[in-house]
Amino acid sequence: MKKIAVWLLGGLLAITGCQRPTLRETEMPGESQSVYYWRTDLSLDSAERAFLRAHNINKVYCRYFDVVMKTPGDGSLEDGDSKPGGSEPEPMPNATLTFSDTLPEGVELVPTIFITEDCMHKPHPGLAEKLVRRICQMNETNDIRGVREIQIDCDYTARSRQVYYDFLEEVRSSLTSHSSSLISTTIRLHQLQMPAPPADYGVLMLYNTGDPQRFMERNPILDLRDVAPYLRWLNGYDLPLAAAYPVYSWQRQIHGVRIEHTVKADEILRVKEAVEAKRQELRRHIVTYHLDQENINRYQPETYEAIYHH
Repeated sequence: MKKIAVWLLGGLLAITGCQRPTLRETEMPGESQSVYYWRTDLSLDSAERAFLRAHNINKVYCRYFDVVMKTPGDGSLEDGDSKPGGSEPEPMPNATLTFSDTLPEGVELVPTIFITEDCMHKPHPGLAEKLVRRICQMNETNDIRGVREIQIDCDYTARSRQVYYDFLEEVRSSLTSHSSSLISTTIRLHQLQMPAPPADYGVLMLYNTGDPQRFMERNPILDLRDVAPYLRWLNGYDLPLAAAYPVYSWQRQIHGVRIEHTVKADEILRVKEAVEAKRQELRRHIVTYHLDQENINRYQPETYEAIYHH
C-alpha cells in the first residue's frame, strides 16, 4: 500500500503524474458515464469492477483528500505531524486517500479535493500551489499517469464566493506552471444564482437538495419540489455543466430512532427529465454518487441504464 504523508515537500517535486492533456482548457468533455469514489482507500471488489464494465464507466472522480481548517498543534494533523500550539487555524489536509488498487485500464481518474467552506472565508497565500503539488506528488508516488483534470468541491456561499473564485484562478496558474490540466468544480443548486466560477466546467450536484429537518415532508437527499425553484437559472448559467445524481442512502438518529433516507428510482428519473428539459447538455455527461457495492445493489441495472441514458 502506498501513501503520501505530507502536505508540502520543500524544493522541486517530480510531477510526471500531472501530464499535459490533449483537450483544450476551454473544451467541455464529451459524452461520459462517470462515478464519484468517496472512500479513503482505493480498492475495488469484483462487483464494483463489474459495474464499471456493465455501464461503460469511463471516468472516476476520486476523492484524494479534504482540506479543512485546523489549529496547528491541536493533535489533529495527519501522520503524526505537530506544530507549536497557539497558532491561528489554517487549511490543512485531512483523510488522505491510500491506493491499494488501480482503476481498470481505459478509465480516467480525476483527482477530486473537497474544501470546507470556512477555508474560503479569507485568502490563504500559497494554498493553491500546495494543493497542486500534493496532488502531483500523490500521482507520482502511486504511479498515476495521464491525469488531465482535477476537480475542486466546495459549498461556497455569497460570503466565500470571491475568495473561492480567486483560489480557482490560482490553482489554474499553478497547474499551468507544472502542466496544463482542466479544472472542474462542483455546483450546488443555490450557486446557480451566482456568477459562474472560473472553471472549465461544473458538475451540478442534484443531491442533498432538501432540509434534513423537514424529512417527514420531503426526502432531504433529492426531491423534485426542492429542485424546481432553481430550474429557471439553468438555461442561462454561463458554464458547461455535467449532472450528478444520488444512489446512496443516509442513516441518522432522530430522537433515538434510526431513520434511513433513500431516493426512489422514479424520483431520480423525474429530476433527470426536468433538468434535461431545461438544458439538454446535462444528458451528455452524467455522474452518480458514489461507487460502492451497497449502492450498486440498491437499484436494478435498468435504473442505472436509465440514469446514464444520453
